Amino acid sequence: MRVLVWQWGRFGSGPRLGADFAGAIGAVPGIDTVLSLSTGAELMASAGRPVCHLPVPTYAGTAGYLGRLLSLPRYAGRLAERIAALAPDVALCAMPAPLDLAMDMALRRLAIPYAVVVHDADLHPGDGYPLQMTLQRRLARRADALVALSSHVAGRLEAQGLLRGKPLLRARLPPAAIDPLPPPGAHGGRLRLLFFGRLLAYKGLDLLEAALSRLLPRADLEIRIVGHGPEDSVLDALRRLPGVTVENRWVPEDEIPALLAWADALVLTYREASQSGVAAAAISACRYLVATRVGGLTEQLADEPGAILCDPDPHSIADALNLLITTPPVPAGRRDPEIWRDTVHQLVLGLGRLRRPAALPVAATQAGAIGASQA
Repeated sequence: MRVLVWQWGRFGSGPRLGADFAGAIGAVPGIDTVLSLSTGAELMASAGRPVCHLPVPTYAGTAGYLGRLLSLPRYAGRLAERIAALAPDVALCAMPAPLDLAMDMALRRLAIPYAVVVHDADLHPGDGYPLQMTLQRRLARRADALVALSSHVAGRLEAQGLLRGKPLLRARLPPAAIDPLPPPGAHGGRLRLLFFGRLLAYKGLDLLEAALSRLLPRADLEIRIVGHGPEDSVLDALRRLPGVTVENRWVPEDEIPALLAWADALVLTYREASQSGVAAAAISACRYLVATRVGGLTEQLADEPGAILCDPDPHSIADALNLLITTPPVPAGRRDPEIWRDTVHQLVLGLGRLRRPAALPVAATQAGAIGASQA
């Protein structure tokens, strides 16, 4: 069976997730994968650039996106010819992006079923792009199956009526591809706490500021807040706390391992969450975690020995941080790869059930003449 994995985001974790899913699925015996990423994806210019079998020019800016929408039938037709040359049996969207309906049109022309990995069933406050949930829910309704990364998301998909009898497959976030790092505290200095990710209201930065105000100043603690978001009074208040630095900037893909190597623990003071790619990266890096019991975070971290869970309020967060400082948990070793492989095997079985045995092999006589620049 050949699986086409696509993710057409340009920035953030989406392209990396696409590459990780493609690599893991392709490692299953008897399974072949082809990967499709946007030619504008940041990952394509990084040191860890994956092999991309179907690079697709998407758009740059609002005008480019509107132009693609206006030419969608032609765009999808040329895309279908290129996909036919790759001859996939089934496809997987690793994370929805704005132009996915073009892929839907192309796959439907070829009678290729597909599943969509749904990371967030609801839009977080201040997050996303215009019409994100409208486009995602339309794609979800048209898909042959949905994939949920947590019970929290699965429940929301059911409540929203997006399943309606179609298969619901389960998966988890892949472990981050991070080389082994020195254990927490190996630097011999102050305990290093890192808040990493988009600096948005739902991430609970105000809760973190209130909790740190109860703990600081401390000579044994150093805190970095690194990520991109709107400047506001909460970030200003954090900057005024002793031992805290705020770096409001975009973090390139290649810099993330160094950030994790700097930290002893990552702090996730979220007010809501479906699950967390930051938490998955911290687990892969064998870092401590302090996280709030919200959404899918509780499920994701329940069995992690290096995680301390708390309620989403300043007092509980301060208590958890103090516990980390005074009585840190046993450092977690590198996650058993069998857990991830078992998850991928189950996903592959689900994708295999989507295959349409009556469908003839697809072919396109013109596909070889159509290059990436013409899509």
